[in-house]
Amino acid sequence: MPAWVRNSVTTLIGAVALLLAQVGPGAAQTSDLVSKTSFRVCADPANYPMSTKEETGYENKLADLIASKLELPVSYEWYPMATGFVRNTLKANKCDVIMGYAQGHELVLNTNHYMTSVFALVMPKNGPLAAVDTMGDPALQGKRIGIIAGSPPADHMARNRLLARAKPYDLVVDRRYENPVETMLNDVNAGDTDAAILWGPLAGPLVKENYPDLMVVPLVKETLPPRLFFRITMGVRQGEKVWERKLNSLIRRHQDEINAILSDAGVPLVNDMGNAVIEVGQ
Repeated sequence: MPAWVRNSVTTLIGAVALLLAQVGPGAAQTSDLVSKTSFRVCADPANYPMSTKEETGYENKLADLIASKLELPVSYEWYPMATGFVRNTLKANKCDVIMGYAQGHELVLNTNHYMTSVFALVMPKNGPLAAVDTMGDPALQGKRIGIIAGSPPADHMARNRLLARAKPYDLVVDRRYENPVETMLNDVNAGDTDAAILWGPLAGPLVKENYPDLMVVPLVKETLPPRLFFRITMGVRQGEKVWERKLNSLIRRHQDEINAILSDAGVPLVNDMGNAVIEVGQ
């Protein structure tokens, strides 16, 4: 799930979680909670392309990489990515790390970021919008564009007068019955919409795997707020500085391998300022 979704579903419980963290074990003790026998990961069992119970997501592959460097097996605590995720997994000591979490969120202690990605425009490869790489392009005027309601690109669409014919999709749904991302991509593929704007780490892998006639263009040329790029970290329990530093060291030493996994999955990677695409392996 993209970073801005994780932020939106956890904001309401952030204050309570922080209070609980403050009255819990001290920093010197909390590192003792980390398992010494397995790399315990908190993950959503149905959050493809990030994580699945079958361990086919790219976050599953990242977990395999980190676990191999620690010389530990991976074990999972499965829980839906929704309100209560952190409280019922990481803070309940059922696992020790969340593989993908937005940098700067107070509900967890963030490691250094291992990737920066950005929202992207999805459209047909051979369609009239194939050359578009910015939301200010006049070619988008009058087009029907899919957008997740309330997501950061909506402000950019409003600024560029693209909302009149926009097709909104719900932000928070029960994924057992609805999949707005898949619906958005199906609509573009069928010609029901002209384009869609989605979080790149969602759109990229799905388009690469299932939509050969579509293309993904990272929106790295948008200079006005709100920003469309986000740095993604691993999340650990507040106070576990020793564990955080250990993961930071692994991220630093194995960044090329991390990038290769993400790139192979189809995740668009950008530089730390979100204004240039990183071409892995070139």
